[in-house]
Amino acid sequence: MVEKEKKQKTVKLPIIIALSLSIAIIILILYFTIDANTLNQLANAQIKYEFFVIAICLNILYWFLWGARLKVLSNAIDKNVKIGLWESTKIVIANLFLASITPSMAGGEPVRIHLLNKEGMSLGGSTASVLGERLLDAVFILALVPVAVFIFKDKPGIQFLSTGLWVGVIVFILLLLVFLYAITRPEKTKSFLILINKKLSRLSKKKDSESKVIKRINKEVDNFHNSMTCYVSEGRKALLKASILTILFWSSGFLIPSMILLGLGLPPFFIESYFAQVFLLVIIMMPTTPGSAGIAEISIWGLYGVLIGTTSESFIGVFIILYRLVTYHMNLLAGAIFQYRIFKSVASFSMDMIKKHEDNQESQ
Repeated sequence: MVEKEKKQKTVKLPIIIALSLSIAIIILILYFTIDANTLNQLANAQIKYEFFVIAICLNILYWFLWGARLKVLSNAIDKNVKIGLWESTKIVIANLFLASITPSMAGGEPVRIHLLNKEGMSLGGSTASVLGERLLDAVFILALVPVAVFIFKDKPGIQFLSTGLWVGVIVFILLLLVFLYAITRPEKTKSFLILINKKLSRLSKKKDSESKVIKRINKEVDNFHNSMTCYVSEGRKALLKASILTILFWSSGFLIPSMILLGLGLPPFFIESYFAQVFLLVIIMMPTTPGSAGIAEISIWGLYGVLIGTTSESFIGVFIILYRLVTYHMNLLAGAIFQYRIFKSVASFSMDMIKKHEDNQESQ
């Protein structure tokens, strides 16, 4: 009972931290930006609610395009497993909860890997599908960073984000190099994982057979390597489709702030806003706070404060609230609902629960 309560607290803590930071920073931004003039401007502004509805629809489209990409990558790896669009989209939505409360959105990967494995894919194949997504994301974002720098180079007040941006780019490149090394050197990867397992097994109370663990590592690394190399051989068409879907699904998300600006009666800044999202994504992907809560709001304030300018800067607090409601809190809520439907739990979710869920599936 005590152990169960500890696990619940372990997951509840990042939820509390993420929501508290997000709400606290938004309140601070509102405090510094909203006054009597803001309320008068809002009262006289031509609020266009249809654009807020479009923003919500774009976020839902984002889920389905992400699901379509996961479907394409997964089906290319294992011809014997056919994952439908709704199944892959449910996997994506379920992963949003842990992604929203963990640094770098890293908590979503184990959920997606597990649920793909539950659909019949090997663990190595599931891992290759999910890491293939990360690879496509990294290439897409890094390709846009120089354009974003060029567009914002003359914008006043943007320098304060430059350090965080370049740290994020360096982290992206390092992770990409590690990822490529793991693909091209499977034997080195096996040796490294076996070494890590030996170190961790000394600390673990549960002792599995060493030969069994080594056999599992060898098998899954081979599955992973074969799955990734599949993308550059017979899976090239699937990789091309997935690349197109990557552009479409990120672009649908990048259009959301422009719709919110239009809803508030402000200029949409389509081009500038699109590339502001590149900056924001690089910063959010850095391992900082749970779900980058607080960091994201401050970055949005800096980026869109520059775009909106002094004439409408009092709207920035309202813009941040609406933007985060659609792209963060909506994802958090939808992810919690779908995760609960699959695992029958939200706050007490853990990797042990995934293992328990797998054991239940095997016994049925």
